[in-house]
Amino acid sequence: MSPQAQFDIIIIGAGPAGLSFARSLSDTGLQIVLLERHAESTLANPPEDGRDIALTHSSEKIMRDLGMWDHIPETEIGTIRDAKVVNGKSPYALHFASENTDRDYLGHIIPNHIIRQAAYNVVKDLPNVTILTEAEVVGVETNTTAGKVTLKDGTELGAPLVISADSRFSETRRKMGISASMTDFGRVVIVCEMEHTISHNDTASECFHYDQTLAILPMHGNKSSVVVTLATDKADAVMNMPPEAFAADIQRRFDGQLGNMKLVSERHPYPLVGVFASQFVKTRFAVVGDAAVGMHPVTAHGFNLGLTGATILAAEIRSALEGGFDIGASWVLKNYESKHRRIARPLYLGTNALVRLYTDTTVPGRMLRRAALRVGNILPPVKQMITRQLTQI
Repeated sequence: MSPQAQFDIIIIGAGPAGLSFARSLSDTGLQIVLLERHAESTLANPPEDGRDIALTHSSEKIMRDLGMWDHIPETEIGTIRDAKVVNGKSPYALHFASENTDRDYLGHIIPNHIIRQAAYNVVKDLPNVTILTEAEVVGVETNTTAGKVTLKDGTELGAPLVISADSRFSETRRKMGISASMTDFGRVVIVCEMEHTISHNDTASECFHYDQTLAILPMHGNKSSVVVTLATDKADAVMNMPPEAFAADIQRRFDGQLGNMKLVSERHPYPLVGVFASQFVKTRFAVVGDAAVGMHPVTAHGFNLGLTGATILAAEIRSALEGGFDIGASWVLKNYESKHRRIARPLYLGTNALVRLYTDTTVPGRMLRRAALRVGNILPPVKQMITRQLTQI
């Protein structure tokens, strides 16, 4: 490739947000390049990472529109028809049922590596998209007329617009001088998959125990995604438990509701840090996906929010293009920022408040949680609002 290669859009990061953004503009004629530090083999066959993504109806529609859904095997699609939230050892639960909505289900759940593979498959052969793998970005700069990205091997690429989609700890966001508020929850989430002898009946459960949080999400067949959230200093002990002991502990914490449980995957630990960028755009530069907002997983909105943001930005660029305007103009990017922040900020702040409420082990905290669950069940408007948030953005 020429050391001065020119494109219309440079996307840094070929994760689902970056790939779906590129796919959204595949029929515009814009020349797009995706820069990814991993090898092509990793994009084509992403390693299993333990994360399973709960998808809203809005995300499912976007994925269908982009052709991603066609690349996901039916045996990898779990269905959530009901959801329950339990506080401590109380038998009382806040219950959300699909039968109380106009939908047949609340959402689907799909392994993250399957989604990543599907996103790559719908982009890899597009004539207007170039994917450069093993490409390490060392420099990013923009001015009023163009942006420039420099790779470690000295290659320079130019474009009227540069997009960062390189994780919540985005290096390019930092290089562009965009700060981010970060909330370190002091906790680690351990994710894995488990088989069980009793059906989950397509029910997702979130159990807020006083020492840790346990989420069990229904996957295809008699298998569930298990998410354990606990204090960082307790994580190593849980990671080092023999598989049989770990399975027995989860089975006990879930009161044996799924029968005998067996660990069928590796356990993967992830530190919990929420991130919200102070700006989503600068001159000829925008952040999408986790680079814009990195969510706590308790409300399962991280991937969904990233997909929504990428779709909003693509729509603004498409509108500018159709009107004959500059796709990197400040008003185009500001429109994206305004629309995405309007959605993202309440979700981010609300999620963080929910986490603080349900990890408060004081007596007043426990009383407030019990009251919140009962209010949610008793007041239909509150319950309907929460259900809407669970099923779509």
